[in-house]
Amino acid sequence: QPLNRRLTMNYLRRKEGVNIVLWVLLFSFLTGCMNDDVLHDFNRLHANRQGKAVFVVNEGNFMYGNASLSYYNPTTGKMLNNIFYNTNALPLGDVAYSMTIHDSLGYIVVNNSGKIYCINIHTFHYVGKITELTSPRYLLFITDKKAYVSDLYAKAITIVNPQNETITGTISLENNNPDFYQHPSEQMVAFDNKVFVNCWSYDNKVLVIDTQNDKIIDSITVGKQPNSMVIDKYQKLWVLSDGGSVGTPYGQEQASLTRIDAATLHVEKRFDFHEMAASPSNLNCNGSGDTLWYLYNNWAGGSVERAGVYAMPATADKLPATPVVPQKDGLFYALGVDPSNSQLYISDAVDFVQPGKVYVYSPKGQPTDTLTAGIIPGDFCFVK
Repeated sequence: QPLNRRLTMNYLRRKEGVNIVLWVLLFSFLTGCMNDDVLHDFNRLHANRQGKAVFVVNEGNFMYGNASLSYYNPTTGKMLNNIFYNTNALPLGDVAYSMTIHDSLGYIVVNNSGKIYCINIHTFHYVGKITELTSPRYLLFITDKKAYVSDLYAKAITIVNPQNETITGTISLENNNPDFYQHPSEQMVAFDNKVFVNCWSYDNKVLVIDTQNDKIIDSITVGKQPNSMVIDKYQKLWVLSDGGSVGTPYGQEQASLTRIDAATLHVEKRFDFHEMAASPSNLNCNGSGDTLWYLYNNWAGGSVERAGVYAMPATADKLPATPVVPQKDGLFYALGVDPSNSQLYISDAVDFVQPGKVYVYSPKGQPTDTLTAGIIPGDFCFVK
């Protein structure tokens, strides 16, 4: 089975030196007995945070159970780390992958633990969890009582009722192809009564689901390995594909950005990146829906020209030539764009063992803050 893009980065970077491996082994010894269902006894954090904020989802190391959640207040500039554990005396689990906010609740998808934790976004208190998932990636609300959960290995979208935290059904993604072509589901975006699902690993499809009957009604062919999607103000679906990897059974092609009419499902234009080594990722859209943002680098650790964070008007007829924020000596890992003011949040996983960094920039590329997060900060979730 193909590795998760992020876990592949983790693995490749850890191979760079013996010292990093030794640190990983030591950390494994210290945390190996952590159980994300066992409460721990200490003086807990008591919070009641209101107003605008940013949650940082820190993956932690695969199989080490050291995922964590951070909370940043952009008004005060204060960062609180490990808030889930410090509030609830409960480890978050193994590979926290994404977070979704609905009303006053936050749903944290913990990939390798196969569960979704629910917290109060103001107090950080544990509210409940959805379990018996295979390898969950993202959660998307359809109604208050229905949400979809994508999955890397389950070969299905899981339908859940977030109110009573139960699984109510599945949408099969079987397609009679070999195991590594089984439509692994990744990001999901909603439009009218449809949900678009990109199939990342060893695939080149965006599936279209009718949310009224929970059935796949169509599929759209895009570039190899679509990893992220957004819908702009003009009702265009944008799909960013990393092109696959050299030496894999699926092969490699140029990375691409595809524009699709969300209403008609017609592919309008495909923009190809010129460097074969490029693995662009983390496609975002600003709050007004008129500008696309993405990371341009190589997730396997190779080099590309002018790596960094790029902005592209949704009406552009070609890819931008220079980054708004150059990557320089680091390796940008994740990107989030605040929908209220287009502030950029860029993570650097450093050596994938020590706490990662988060850099905050203005939309014009001016640095405004540098933060220390948890191990491998991989996703941002914004409280409006």
